[in-house]
Amino acid sequence: MASSFPSVIPLPGERLVLAQAERRDAVLEVIRGARRELVLSVFRCDDFKILDELASAVERKVRVRALLTPHAKNWDRRLQDLGVFLEGMGAEVHRYSGVQSKYHAKYIVADSGPALIASLNFTRKCFQQTCDFILVTHDPEVVSGLVRLFERDCRAPDSGLPPDLTDSLIVGPEMARTRFLQMLGEARRTIRIIDHRVSDPAVVAMLRDRQAAGISVQVLGLGAIAGQLSHGKMLLVDDRVAAIGSISLFPPSLNERREVAAVVRDSGNVVKLQRFFEIAGRGGGGALCEWSVPDRLDNGAPDDLD
Repeated sequence: MASSFPSVIPLPGERLVLAQAERRDAVLEVIRGARRELVLSVFRCDDFKILDELASAVERKVRVRALLTPHAKNWDRRLQDLGVFLEGMGAEVHRYSGVQSKYHAKYIVADSGPALIASLNFTRKCFQQTCDFILVTHDPEVVSGLVRLFERDCRAPDSGLPPDLTDSLIVGPEMARTRFLQMLGEARRTIRIIDHRVSDPAVVAMLRDRQAAGISVQVLGLGAIAGQLSHGKMLLVDDRVAAIGSISLFPPSLNERREVAAVVRDSGNVVKLQRFFEIAGRGGGGALCEWSVPDRLDNGAPDDLD
């Protein structure tokens, strides 16, 4: 199905992928382009095209290293099988052993670039049914930061974050709450959020404060988004800067998990996210509604998409 969202050409070195039809190809392209080494964080993966492409990378002598989470709802057995399958094809499998409850980040780095940061899992469901976001970037600081994060989380997962990470990355839980509250606090005109779990008390309080200051706050994600299941996470402030990735604005994501989001400043990509939000928010033909404070903050367990 063709995407209804308009295309905007980004600056060289950074590409935003929104359309369902383009997601799998974007992931395959990064894997296919690796010549020496491929590192990837895998939360869930059941897509045979992705697995076949990883096997092809191993066959052409690429060193493939995968970091698997120890926990994913309803996936504990499947994660064990996935690890065995990856090892069977010749990939190096690292099973996260740090104190964080989940390794929920979704990223891939091929050689010295590009890097891919996503909100989606490498599953058929996320490729076909969900609202999700992918950023592919050649920014050397992002590439280096993700590789160093991967190395540390494999070898010494409780030793803290690598030093001097670029501010184009938001890595949780260490910096997630501070960075997201900072972005919200800097808003002067608009806050636009796609997230089906906006429930963290400090975030809710900040959004209420911003609304009281006359700033427009709009949140999508409690229902379907443009006919897609709500899964991806996006924060857009003043139609000027955005963050996309695995970080949800609810306590477990901000407090307990290894998460990664990318900060988007490229003007073309920011415009693309703005238009995506506006078209998705008016999917029923009406006007975008202001966010209202929920009567109850739901901090329940993640659903099977996660």
